[in-house]
Amino acid sequence: MKNNTIVKDTFALTLITLIAGVLLGLVYNITAEPIAAEQARSKAEAYQAVFQDADSFEVVADAQVPELESYLDENGYTADNIDEVMQAVDASGNSLGYAFTVTSSQGYGGDIQLAMGIQSDGTVNGISFLSISETAGLGMKADTDDFKNQYAGKQVEKFEYTKSGATQDNQVDAISGATITTNAVTDAVNAGLCAFQYYEEGGSEA
Repeated sequence: MKNNTIVKDTFALTLITLIAGVLLGLVYNITAEPIAAEQARSKAEAYQAVFQDADSFEVVADAQVPELESYLDENGYTADNIDEVMQAVDASGNSLGYAFTVTSSQGYGGDIQLAMGIQSDGTVNGISFLSISETAGLGMKADTDDFKNQYAGKQVEKFEYTKSGATQDNQVDAISGATITTNAVTDAVNAGLCAFQYYEEGGSEA
């Protein structure tokens, strides 16, 4: 009798597990497409925000490129990844520069992902966050115009942050009480500049 009970219980648990798995699969299939569409829309808006002069964007690489990642590692950006590279073009099809999606794993609250635009002459148009979950009132100040605009319109090899007040184009004022966030964002932007240099030197998506 006891064995029959065990068998029935096991069967019931197995059946429940199978049903739950099927339902989860159905939910995923239903929600995956809308989520992907929303992510694509957000990314498109971010690219347009950092490259307002662009008429359209052409895919250079829509996934991490091993050669580029090695180039970043060699230059010290081991905690940053270039997730996507787009070429910004005008209405006549002329290249205006690049738009990059960059992810930093150095954020205080987790990964930080941003889009950034770089003109053909190396000038940073600006940055726009795609994902950031830093501390409210501290690290989240990174997602304000006052902070983001410090990178815009600058033509520098790389940025550095300072706690004593920026006096040069390559300097940005650190967010008070959020040095980790400041460092993560600055490194991500510098990784984007490094990727720009990679493509300017003849790097490819292959």
